[in-house]
Formats: sequence, C-alpha cells, structure tokens
Amino acid sequence: MESSWVTAKSIEEDRLLIARTRGGDCTAFEALYNKYKGQVYRTALAIVRDQGAAEDILQDCFIKVYTNIDRIDSSLPLVPWLYRVTVNLSYNWVTRRKRWLTPLEAVIDRLNMHPRIAPEQAVEENELQQVVQEAIYSLSFEQRVVLILFYLTNFSIREIAYILDVPEGTVKSRLYYGREKLRQKLLSDQRLSLGVAYEWS
Repeated sequence: MESSWVTAKSIEEDRLLIARTRGGDCTAFEALYNKYKGQVYRTALAIVRDQGAAEDILQDCFIKVYTNIDRIDSSLPLVPWLYRVTVNLSYNWVTRRKRWLTPLEAVIDRLNMHPRIAPEQAVEENELQQVVQEAIYSLSFEQRVVLILFYLTNFSIREIAYILDVPEGTVKSRLYYGREKLRQKLLSDQRLSLGVAYEWS
C-alpha cells in the first residue's frame, strides 16, 4: 500500500530495524519504540482521554510488535499496522470503561470550527468546551475514531480504511454522519448563542 505519511527512507529504516529485532538486537527494537512511541501515545490519548490508559496502550502496542515481529511484513510501512493495533486496543479500553473522551481543543482546531458570537452574547470558554465535549460524547466510537484520524492525525480516507480494515465508503459514511451529528448537537444547544456558525473543511 502506498502511503502519504511515510517515505521510502523511513520504510527502509523500519525494515532494517525489524530484521535486526528478529535477530535478537534489543537496541533495534528500542529504536523502533522511540521512533513511534509519540504517535502511538497521542493517538491512544485522543481516543481514551486518560494518560494512564494511553501509557498502558502504548506498552501493549509494542508488546504486540515484539511478539508479532516475525509476522510483520517489513516491505510495507509499519505505521498503519501500529495505528490499527492502537485503535483496537483503545476500543477495548473504552468498551471496558464505558467512557467516551477526546482532546477537545485539538479536534475543534482541526475541524476549523469558528464560533462567531457577538460580545454581549458570548459564553464562557469553559462552558463552550463543556458543550462541545457533551456533543463529542454523543458520537459512536466508530464515528469518533474516524473524526480523530481524519482531522487530528491527517490521514486520508484510504489510509483510515486500511487502518480500520473497512471499505472506504464506510469511512466516508462515518465521517459524514459523525460530523453532521456533532454540528447539529452544537447548533441546537440552547447554551450557545443562536448566532453561532460553524465552518467545516
């Protein structure tokens, strides 16, 4: 699969690190961990909104890397495989805890939602965040994950489909309905001014 988020040099570097790890080189595995730990942790945190859980997911993800090192296709980018594992682990955590959390500020920025409220009608910033938080909580896990991957991590529809192992049409549907549901929730909330408008990229 061609990828817009990795280079040929990065793929080759990962291929060599995977090969060395298979040969028992612990420093190679540590290099893989250090290269991708930030991306894995941030994605997990965006979904579960719990630092401790995100750290656990990070560790579990790389345990899976190590235990599956002989089955990983090193001719393909490692990144989508890592994100797939991260999403699955995050889903399991959310299912167990029944919590629906997300980094509001980042998602709001990436969605390009710009409230236009007259000064006399302005709500406190924390109240606005509470409204948006409640709206995001109302989304299904599938819709929320697609929104996070699309807006927060800049994956394409094709890349998200690969990561989630679903058809591209399914990704487009979840993105559309998740976005519309979020917008409707925000625009219908009485705690916001009726003059609020949102722009969607």
